[in-house]
Amino acid sequence: MNGRAEVPLPTSTTYVLLDLDGTLSDSSPGIARSLRHAFERCGYPPPTDEQVRRVIGPPFEVSFPTLGIPGHDIARVVDAYRERYEEIGLFENELYPGIGEMLDELRTAGHVLSLATAKPQTTAVRIVEHFGLTAYFSVQAGATTEVGSHRRTKAEVITYAMARLGVANGSRSSVVMVGDRDHDVEGATSNGIDCIGVTWGFGSRDELTSAGASALVHEPGEVADAVTATYRSGRT
Repeated sequence: MNGRAEVPLPTSTTYVLLDLDGTLSDSSPGIARSLRHAFERCGYPPPTDEQVRRVIGPPFEVSFPTLGIPGHDIARVVDAYRERYEEIGLFENELYPGIGEMLDELRTAGHVLSLATAKPQTTAVRIVEHFGLTAYFSVQAGATTEVGSHRRTKAEVITYAMARLGVANGSRSSVVMVGDRDHDVEGATSNGIDCIGVTWGFGSRDELTSAGASALVHEPGEVADAVTATYRSGRT
């Protein structure tokens, strides 16, 4: 017994879409080192720790201009970033405490889990496999790798994840996104679903609240109850 009140589970399937960076794992060391490698290789001042935290999550074509990278040079800097990240940086990463237990609790509750990350899908699959989490996910949805291609934003990734899950328009009330940044919330909203914001990642409480998160949770052990409460809040 965990001491929490028992909450009745929904009678139909709930699909839980989970972000990766800042939600399941702290990927900041590998991203920071790979960004600095790329910026220095391409002749730009390396980003500070605070700048790195701000750009983790959204596609680089959205965040790089805020760091002084002109649009015409984004693809070159991304290529330099991937040189290091795909070989070294993606493994400079660790799960947040309690994530394994959170996934167990969600699966035991009968929820169908999907990864939904703006990280390139091929990279995300490698990270999930590295952590031994592959079996938890019915679908692993990520971005395409080419800058400017059709599936780069979180909204586009969520649309893709729901299509692969076979979620029809009338079933969207049974889908919940869980993420740590405003683009998770905004991507969920644009797809007609709720988003639970997690406060242990890279986004702030104010960022998540201002974006319209349906609920905030402060540790992984709160997620399963928040999913059920969100489902029962009148979204049917």
